[in-house]
Amino acid sequence: MRFLKLFIPLVLMLIGLPLAGVILAGKPLDLYLEFPPRSVYVIHASFSWWAFAATTLFIVVMVFPFLKRIVQSWLNGEDNPVNAAYFPWWGWLAVAWLILAWLLAWNRFPWFESLQAFTFTMLWLGYIVIVNALTWWRTGRCMLTHRTWYFLALAPLSAMFWWFFEYLNRFVQNWFYIGIDKLGPWDYFWQATLPFATVLPAVLGTRELLATFPRLSGGLENAWTMTWMHSKLIAWSLLIVSAAGLAAIGVWPNALFSMLWLAPLALITALQVIRVEESVLDGPVKGDWREIWQVALAALVCGFFWEMWNFGSLAHWEYSVPLVQRFEIFHMPLLGYSGYLPFGLECLAVARLMDVLWREKHPV
Repeated sequence: MRFLKLFIPLVLMLIGLPLAGVILAGKPLDLYLEFPPRSVYVIHASFSWWAFAATTLFIVVMVFPFLKRIVQSWLNGEDNPVNAAYFPWWGWLAVAWLILAWLLAWNRFPWFESLQAFTFTMLWLGYIVIVNALTWWRTGRCMLTHRTWYFLALAPLSAMFWWFFEYLNRFVQNWFYIGIDKLGPWDYFWQATLPFATVLPAVLGTRELLATFPRLSGGLENAWTMTWMHSKLIAWSLLIVSAAGLAAIGVWPNALFSMLWLAPLALITALQVIRVEESVLDGPVKGDWREIWQVALAALVCGFFWEMWNFGSLAHWEYSVPLVQRFEIFHMPLLGYSGYLPFGLECLAVARLMDVLWREKHPV
């Protein structure tokens, strides 16, 4: 029941608010519900140097204090030694799998044509096992071996999690898919759901690996204490503002496209604070920012591999981001990579929801 009291309001707001906004604005509803999404109906604002400079400055201001503390801690800190004696055999198997999957994904072998659409999932399965193997190598344990059922349960949650972002993208159309013209609704659903199921295991597994390198988050264990983050007044304010932004995202997509990434995180966190549940704010309230930093960095690492492997795939996505569509690395504009930072926090926030459900089903 604790899980449902968080999950149901969140789902209703994520689905209902953007729809309500476009209905009130008198926009044709069928475009936003098209499946698979093929129509292009959002006209994006052209590149602006002012917007590019302002966004860059904002990112620098937000990230610099973290980097400063980490660099300062490097002068005195030392990494933990590797605990395990060897890289596990299943890790080497995953390395071989990944190499094969990459070869198949970026080539167009006629004999492999019927399975070409599934190579992205193959790549990420290899990546996920490898990061777990590296974590096991460094610590002697990892999510795959020591929380196996929890790890497997992340897959269906991950698929549902990313489908929400696909839905919200309908209202801003910041990315669109190439090579899906011949797919029917059912084929599109399954070919999309399988790679979507790898998102949370990849990001959370990478975060677990990064946590084994203390110097990557050194100095953040006792940084800025922000007890006001647990204020219910602030949580209600955040809930109202993010809900309003989500309702308006389809009405003003060029101005509010960032709400695609910020609003779900704000809604989840606000609901958790209001209900006095665990949230991504628990660490910062005590002055410990390590987990926040690690999961944001993990999403950025995964983002690099997502964009790289997407670049050579047969069916792939491309971007059209208002105001900052310039200096692409693979298909992603440079500043677009900053979106992976709050996305990492959203992965952690959803994991917190999963933890609530898991403890209800598996009490100690």
